Amino acid sequence: MSDAAKTTRPLRIAVIGSGPAGIYASNALAKATIPEGNGDTTFDGVSVDIFERMPAPFGLIRYGVAPDHPRIKGIIRSLHRVLDQPQIRLFGNVNIGEDVTLEELKQHYDSVIYATGATKDRDLNLPGAEASHGGAEFVGFYDANPKFSEDWNLDAESVAVIGVGNVGLDVARVIAKTGDELLTTEIPDNVYESLKKNKAKEVHLFGRRGPAQA
Repeated sequence: MSDAAKTTRPLRIAVIGSGPAGIYASNALAKATIPEGNGDTTFDGVSVDIFERMPAPFGLIRYGVAPDHPRIKGIIRSLHRVLDQPQIRLFGNVNIGEDVTLEELKQHYDSVIYATGATKDRDLNLPGAEASHGGAEFVGFYDANPKFSEDWNLDAESVAVIGVGNVGLDVARVIAKTGDELLTTEIPDNVYESLKKNKAKEVHLFGRRGPAQA
């Protein structure tokens, strides 16, 4: 086939999820050396479209970090710079499987990258666990995730947190603080009002491993 008959276009990539993984992957693609193509297509650069189910990007950096961690939330500034690149586009409020199907994406893109992260709490599979709340629920509440409740009943005086990872410690710390202690952060107004009514006097953390396994 002659060069005149070839089609020249960017390599088209769809990225599902605009958290750090999705945005860093998009940035790597934007800087990558793209193969010349094959057959009747020649690739000239890359075009990356990011699809996000939330109205705003950045995943757990926006919706999963406690409000009293401003330095971690500062990562958003570097992620913004990635999205400013002309070959990268962001489409928010898009639910894959509802607004657009995977098959439709495959028809219009050369490759699809999944960077959806952990979107749901795991079932503890313990007797009585149905009366508990998942960490994602509470984190979604205090980070103003529109998918979760805007109100939270904080009437319990004794609170148990299962898990001593980053999320568990964030949850325990937020519960242990008063609304006024978080006023200097980006805490949403509704969360502040709920924490003002917080009656927690004890927060107990339960971990599967102890110092001996560290």
